[in-house]
Amino acid sequence: MTALKVIAMPTSEARAYQRGEVDANGRVPEKEASTGPGNPCRHCLQTIEAGAEKLVLAYRPFHDLQPYAELGPIFLHGRECDRHDETAGFPSMFSRWGTVMVRGYGTDNRIQYQCARHVPVDELESQCIEMLNDPNVAYLHVRTSQYNCYQCRVERA
Repeated sequence: MTALKVIAMPTSEARAYQRGEVDANGRVPEKEASTGPGNPCRHCLQTIEAGAEKLVLAYRPFHDLQPYAELGPIFLHGRECDRHDETAGFPSMFSRWGTVMVRGYGTDNRIQYQCARHVPVDELESQCIEMLNDPNVAYLHVRTSQYNCYQCRVERA
């Protein structure tokens, strides 16, 4: 059992996008064929298989609009998929990346600047636990190091 919850996009949001509802930019998600390893689904937190339909859309992993509510591109399976079990730890797809960006946020959803770093994937769990020991940090975002694309949210279990 892990001391962390690894939280994927909510199923209600994923299903809405898969039905063709508009994204954070007010646009219908684009449909493309996945090229494989560089196409991670933010709902199941697995790679979208090469050739399978993927959705490309603008996503904001914050409920309220405010200056720190970043918006960016993400991929999602075009078909329904099972949501990542938040008690299952980090998904295996992260293992193909050397590092990820981990950034802490306070209860006010503002970046905690003392809590942001590039983390080697093999140290991800221990580094997240350490970062969440900061009482000013309510949760973390894991993002790709190279493109800064949102992957998932991490909280204390």
